[in-house]
Amino acid sequence: MPQKQIALLTALAMIAFAGNSLLCRVALVHTGIDAATFTSIRLLAGALVLWLIVSVKRDRAGPAGSWTSAFALFAYAACFSFAYVSLSAATGALLLFGAVQTTMIGFGLWKGERLRGQQLAGLMLAVAGLLGLLLPGLSAPPPAAAALMLSAGVAWGVYSLRAKGAADPTRITAGNFVRAVPFAIALSAVMVARHSGDAAGIGLAIASGALASGVGYAVWYTALRGLNATTAATVQLSVPVLAAFGGIIFLGEAITLRLLLTSIAILGGIALITLAPRSAKA
Repeated sequence: MPQKQIALLTALAMIAFAGNSLLCRVALVHTGIDAATFTSIRLLAGALVLWLIVSVKRDRAGPAGSWTSAFALFAYAACFSFAYVSLSAATGALLLFGAVQTTMIGFGLWKGERLRGQQLAGLMLAVAGLLGLLLPGLSAPPPAAAALMLSAGVAWGVYSLRAKGAADPTRITAGNFVRAVPFAIALSAVMVARHSGDAAGIGLAIASGALASGVGYAVWYTALRGLNATTAATVQLSVPVLAAFGGIIFLGEAITLRLLLTSIAILGGIALITLAPRSAKA
């Protein structure tokens, strides 16, 4: 695949991932849709689009996946939606990204990987940034919403670890989206008393599931074929930055000094880890 095409696909995927934060935030703050309904429609739309993509590829095996991964996907999507009722787009994306990377790095350490000096310094810097963001203060995010977004990040980290090394990630993701839909519908049924929705909210949920999630993941997996692991990890540092700029431009959100400094710490720390040579297991 030509490098220009890889770069274009990578950029589109990062925009799509950041777009999920913006679409969810706009829907839950500026329309009448509730978080559970948003989650259900998002997962359903994503499942339909990914199923169509797999079908167009004429893959006789059809969607794959597992119920365990599907539940992790659902947990991520649900916590993500409920967290964005109270979090800004930038803060939510930063907490999510930090939790995802911390979960995956922590799993590597548990499996026996060891961090070199640069990686250890990066981990300490990233953790310090997360703690600094969560410390009480006027600009601190609401504790419950922050906990939900951190939980979303852990769930997505688990999902990513389970999908690591998959031969056909698009087909597996399609199957997981399909399996995640019943969990989302069950959540909506439990919270039926709080159900609400309007055309604008439903449209944003469909866009989040079909475009930012379904098409976004398919584009990303295509781009990954031309990226090495370090590059793939590094380019994802752009997602919280894109979400922050999107929040400023489209939602009128303000970037506080705390958010700016902790963003530098978290993203800089993760960059130190991903850009350092991998060490062997102990």
